[in-house]
Amino acid sequence: MLVEEVLEVETEEEQERPSFIHSYLCGEIMEHLTQNKHFKAFPELTLAIENGLTPDISIYPRKKEKPDFFSDISKFPDMPVLAIEIISASQNIQDLIEKARVLIDKGVKAVWTIEPFTNTVFVTTKDGEKRFHNVEVESEGIKVDFRQIFGTN
Repeated sequence: MLVEEVLEVETEEEQERPSFIHSYLCGEIMEHLTQNKHFKAFPELTLAIENGLTPDISIYPRKKEKPDFFSDISKFPDMPVLAIEIISASQNIQDLIEKARVLIDKGVKAVWTIEPFTNTVFVTTKDGEKRFHNVEVESEGIKVDFRQIFGTN
């Protein structure tokens, strides 16, 4: 899939409304991520990739810097070390895997694509994709125990 096709899908996704499970998982993952004092998670941050690409959660090394509240950035130029996508019932997993590949090509180190119905996390890196089911997942020093997220432990 070309970048343009992924961006077209992104525009379509933005028109869809996230589901309850999607929102719940974003909140749970954000809560787990706040325990790591070395990284900062940003929900729905649009990245400067073509017309803008927006992962559900983007994770960056924590810095002491504060934003300039008088000058906002609509497309953030720095790529996160980890991006997280959560599949909603109305989304196609293949489209989100393609989006993950575009993010990797643009400099994101790892992308987690979470499929809630099977409690599966697809991890995409420059080395390819791996699949994890009901375990703790780690990328770039960032860990989330999905057994706790999905309530299976």
